[in-house]
Amino acid sequence: MPDPADRPQPPSPSPSPFPSPSSAPHDRGALVAPVLRRAVAEGLLGADRPSAGFVDVGGVRDSVAGLRAAFAHVPDVLHTFAAKACALVPVLRLLAGSGMGCEVAGPGELRLALDAGFAPERIVLDSPAKTRTELAQALALGVAVNADNLAELERVDALRPPGSASVLGLRVNPQVGGGAIGPMSTATAHSKFGVALRDPGARERVVEAFVRRPWLTRLHAHVGSQGCPLPLIAEGLAALHDLAVEIDARAGRRQVTSLDLGGGLPVNFADDTVTPTYGDYVAALAAARPELLDGRYGLVTEFGRSLLAKNGFLAARVEYVKDAGGRRIALTHAGGHLATRTVFMPESWPLRVSAYGPDGTPKETAPLRQDVAGPLCFAGDVVAHDRALPELAEGDWVVLHDTGAYYFSAPWAYNSVPRPGVYGFLRGGETADTGAAAVGKADGEVDGEVVFAPVRAPQSLREVAAESGLAHADALLTGFTAPSRT
Repeated sequence: MPDPADRPQPPSPSPSPFPSPSSAPHDRGALVAPVLRRAVAEGLLGADRPSAGFVDVGGVRDSVAGLRAAFAHVPDVLHTFAAKACALVPVLRLLAGSGMGCEVAGPGELRLALDAGFAPERIVLDSPAKTRTELAQALALGVAVNADNLAELERVDALRPPGSASVLGLRVNPQVGGGAIGPMSTATAHSKFGVALRDPGARERVVEAFVRRPWLTRLHAHVGSQGCPLPLIAEGLAALHDLAVEIDARAGRRQVTSLDLGGGLPVNFADDTVTPTYGDYVAALAAARPELLDGRYGLVTEFGRSLLAKNGFLAARVEYVKDAGGRRIALTHAGGHLATRTVFMPESWPLRVSAYGPDGTPKETAPLRQDVAGPLCFAGDVVAHDRALPELAEGDWVVLHDTGAYYFSAPWAYNSVPRPGVYGFLRGGETADTGAAAVGKADGEVDGEVVFAPVRAPQSLREVAAESGLAHADALLTGFTAPSRT
């Protein structure tokens, strides 16, 4: 773990660190083609680089500004980015420079957050299985910690150093039910996360745990992510507020000072429209429990997917086309290694796919129903089933939209397929320090050439081998050590 004094510092923000959205609004669909054409022209995509991810830097800044604007009337809010949604250091550093904090789940993400330049006091550590070593490191650094259960609080009792600057909280499960995607719902009766508040005696044990620990000052809940409707999320967070009031009353003092609301704003994957918005989220909280926003309790948010999904896309080359059972199949380099959730749960995680020619120009030929399949060696490696698209051919490109979160940043190493390169881009007229776009252009029109910056280099085959134990190639033949005899 790096020393806090040695961690990289985020770049200085623009004069207004939380600028309003650009006066030249994003037309994400119109941006894809010029970015793709430029990437092909520069060799970021090609026969030997058959896939890549792209991050819209200006779009990320606009999303952060929209989040800030929605909560502008709330007195005390720390907005953190859920690192799991895009665990790439340059992206995290971009967010740090935009004034965000960072929510991490484990020692790897904590290391990435520190390397990206987040100050420890703006980092929140969540996870259901923190080790003693992990807890001790966080407490020594002054990172905020949300304990997952009452047993973890006992570990914190033993490990917390005198004068620790860490804000300490407890995660609870309000058990308000699940959304449309079961695995993304974390407030169900049997969720593995948090203390289940409606279980017999659990609420009383939580209140007593706070009363006994004056240093325990934060409550945390996360109702769920994609598929959870806003009223359900708001119901769970209203229950969190009510528990805080109860704890304060029992303690006879201002015990709880902040509420960590988690994240979970769903993303619309059907088209480019951003819905629901952060304004919709805040309105749902206000309708369920207005006191959540009155400033009595400081707030923490942990949004991830909603900040990044629509600000990134994947492009992959069509390697072959063929017919089977009367249906066209396009074999591409976008499969389960990149779109894991979509491949295994296509009904819950459908992605829009669009077709482009070899030079990155949109294809406009008559639509043909076809499967868009990936390169992995199992039959279910299909990212789009029976989809009407312009007829694809070898050398074309397919784009998977809304994949800026959880897709190219969390690859699956099946078949040892090398991880693709990832690149950030600026629109014509934007600048690297502010992301502000040129004024006076029609929506989606790009002023000048798209420019790129590397986020992650394409993985080489040598790196694949090194990751797979190359340094220990002979270990199972000659590397055993006989036990010592006394």
